[in-house]
Amino acid sequence: MTYLSDEPELIGRARAGDQEAFCALAEAYERRILMLALYYTRNRADAEDLAQELWLKAFRAMKDFRGESSFYTWLRQIMINSFLNHRRAGSNRAASIESAEDGRESARSVRVFDVEENAHRKIMVEKVFGALAELTPQQRLIFLLKHHEGMTYEEIARSLGCSAGTVKKSLFRTVVKLREHLGVDGERVESGEFVPCAAGENL
Repeated sequence: MTYLSDEPELIGRARAGDQEAFCALAEAYERRILMLALYYTRNRADAEDLAQELWLKAFRAMKDFRGESSFYTWLRQIMINSFLNHRRAGSNRAASIESAEDGRESARSVRVFDVEENAHRKIMVEKVFGALAELTPQQRLIFLLKHHEGMTYEEIARSLGCSAGTVKKSLFRTVVKLREHLGVDGERVESGEFVPCAAGENL
């Protein structure tokens, strides 16, 4: 988990319009945000576009940040909203990517960020990327929020504007799909074993 000892000070300065302070905050979280976008879109260019959109929106809205949640939680909600807008606009390139070559390209993009150091885990990440293509954008987003971000059912439901029951049903269907695609035990998939989790301590 990213932690900045001077984050409260940086937030205060950024809210007052200090661009250098905002850039310092962005630098601390840009990798994690980009990784979330990359897992969701499965496409490097789309992920970078979404991340850039987030930072622009965050900078414009910085003066409205009240500290009612952590700074990262606030950023993540902006990103979730961007994901939802991305889906509603019909820009679902990731959902239509079916070829093995595209899957390998996505996996290579992840490795650029040193997500996995173990060779076996890298292979599993490639398989997971292939499996994620079988999910709907909504299922993929809920799965990532649960197993990559460590959010609870209730937190996901609030972020997406749906019920916790809907979240649970989506995750159940997702686990079934991933289990069939990966050919592994459902409990291992449900535990998030094959999805690198930036917030693993919250699972």
